[in-house]
Amino acid sequence: MGEIRNAELMTVGPDELVVFAASEPGVSLTTRVGDRERHTTGPHHVIHFDGLEPDTEYPLVVEGAEPAEYLPQRVRTLARPSGALLATFATTNDVHFGETVCGAIGGGHEEVGPILTAAPGDRPYPEVMSRAAIEEINRLDPDAVLVKGDLTDQGTEIEYRWFLDAYSTLGPRMRHMRGNHDAMRTTSIASGETPFAIELPGVTLAVLDTVVPGADSGQLDAGQLAWLDDLARGAANPVLVFGHHHPWEPGSEDRNDDYFGIHPDGSEGLVAVIARNESIAGYFAGHTHRNRVRHFDAARGVPIVEVSAAKDYPGAWAEYRVYEGGYTQMVRRIAAPEALDWTDRTREMFLGLYRDYALGALADRCFTWTF
Repeated sequence: MGEIRNAELMTVGPDELVVFAASEPGVSLTTRVGDRERHTTGPHHVIHFDGLEPDTEYPLVVEGAEPAEYLPQRVRTLARPSGALLATFATTNDVHFGETVCGAIGGGHEEVGPILTAAPGDRPYPEVMSRAAIEEINRLDPDAVLVKGDLTDQGTEIEYRWFLDAYSTLGPRMRHMRGNHDAMRTTSIASGETPFAIELPGVTLAVLDTVVPGADSGQLDAGQLAWLDDLARGAANPVLVFGHHHPWEPGSEDRNDDYFGIHPDGSEGLVAVIARNESIAGYFAGHTHRNRVRHFDAARGVPIVEVSAAKDYPGAWAEYRVYEGGYTQMVRRIAAPEALDWTDRTREMFLGLYRDYALGALADRCFTWTF
């Protein structure tokens, strides 16, 4: 058997789990979960086990791969919230149509290495990643799809048109908001509708505009906070809140208006709205290109979530299942071979540190929250 590389437990749900690994072409791999067995052939191994029991621990063995931080020897499926499944929706973020250089940071594109581009003649990697994500989301057939900002790289109209050409294939169930990249040159891209609400069976999605035009950091003004407060007070169902930027944690030492997420004043306002409205059951952002979940005491401990980018490693989108008694989040890695070629390259960005930053712990990707 050839060498197995980068074996990772990516996704766990109430009834499934997904493992990814890489090898040379033609190499066979056997993976076991409990008494179930799957056989795959390289170079890309996408190993999906379904029909599992909720909230149940299973042994996990990937032959040829040693247990490690991202490949535990035992895994517990998510608890399934009580009651009927009411709705399913999906999100993507940081799709960056028009980007051509990956791994550069800073206004001057500092080169910390490796800096990656699509090979000559290949399709642009933002299109590769998003088109593959769209195919997977279409197979899921969710009730709604929300794209959480950074639709474009430079905020140009042609990049926005490329975004719309791809994501409009999902039909009217697709909604989107702008991110900081979309307001670098103009305020006209995806800015006319926010804030807005999406009503689904059993849940309301509340969508905010956190952008400061021309800046990387974000804000929430009094008008949007009042809108959210009114919506949450009158909501018949639980409310999930979405914005591009993540909030600053109240009480943190790094209180300054250069904070990379929502400025402290806006973050405190958001937390105050969550604190006084028990209908709000989570806040979900992109922007940071990582998977992370925080729980602020001042916000009643609800999940404060960041989901990694679609455009590079791990190449993610998120699935949400809403039940009568709660919801699950499952971050999924885009599994098309061309997408995996790209994300296997980009995991090594930033001196090889990007995987640990972007992937996050399993609990940062997949969790259950009860109402």
